[in-house]
Amino acid sequence: MMLISGKIGWKSRPREKELHDYRVIQDQIDLIKELEKKGYTYRTTDGIYFDTNKFKKYGALSGMTEESIKEGARVEPNPEKKHPADFALWKFSPTDKIRWQEWDSPWGVGFPGWHIECSAMSMKELGDTIDLHLGAEDLRMIHHQNEIAQSEAATGRQFVNYWIHGAFLLVDGGRMGKSLGNAYTLQDIESKNFDPISLRYFYMTAHYRTPLNFTWEALQNVQNSLKKLYDIVGGYKESKEAEVDERYLEKFLDALNDDINMPKAIAVLWEMLKADMDESEKIKTLFKFDEVLGLNIENYVGFEIPQKVLDLVKVRQEYRKVGIWDKADLIRREISQLGYVVDDTGNGYKVKRKI
Repeated sequence: MMLISGKIGWKSRPREKELHDYRVIQDQIDLIKELEKKGYTYRTTDGIYFDTNKFKKYGALSGMTEESIKEGARVEPNPEKKHPADFALWKFSPTDKIRWQEWDSPWGVGFPGWHIECSAMSMKELGDTIDLHLGAEDLRMIHHQNEIAQSEAATGRQFVNYWIHGAFLLVDGGRMGKSLGNAYTLQDIESKNFDPISLRYFYMTAHYRTPLNFTWEALQNVQNSLKKLYDIVGGYKESKEAEVDERYLEKFLDALNDDINMPKAIAVLWEMLKADMDESEKIKTLFKFDEVLGLNIENYVGFEIPQKVLDLVKVRQEYRKVGIWDKADLIRREISQLGYVVDDTGNGYKVKRKI
């Protein structure tokens, strides 16, 4: 996982702790006991349920109303429930078979409901209130709503300050799935000669709450843009005296503070590159942007081409002049293996770092 995250520019670090729901069973039982003590639970023949009618804020996150709930559609069907939105906190094990995972509890042998584990683990390690809670948009309606209900009913405190729900990634306009043959991996991306950083750039071309449609053509367009960016900064020279341009930094931060508007932040980057300002200031400001963007821009700014590469380029040019194209192509491949590419132009050639 860390290898993959490094390839697409994540600034990851080793995990300090890894939690599993089966290691916090007692914490989940204790949380249910607290809800029971406060009068938020009731018993049916198949388990202990949370009474959503007693939690007045239920539905505030999702906008869900009693009329919008259809039992059985992502809501557990049970004729004994007081309300269709009520959800299981603890399920009793069936008497006619043995489950692989089941535990003793004050209510009988059974297992936790789907939602309670998340609240128990979060509260155990992060406290009663957390700043950020992320998840896919399909979790907002039921799962996250239930997390809020059981957590705040137990503690009397706000569970989450900010919720971030990401829209789904589409592939060729439809859903992604292994059965459809379009659940691509990073290795698939690389096998088609795409830089993993191009995939990172692609993800930033849409707001996280807006569906993003993946196509190979779209990824190619993004890689072309990234290559253009690297080509531009490849001609820039750094200066120790240069300062970050505060105007563009403020614009960039405004985009980030606008609900993490990455497309807007990317637009600020390109606007600055076109601006009439000193190139060294652009570099300094780009480096500041890249602390967030993670596009490895500093690797492409004003570089020196190794003498070996320059010598190979000259030999290749001589072969091209006399029409020995096969040897010229062999040298081009050798240059590529050294991490550089030669772009032939009308006036000669240009050597650039390979991306």
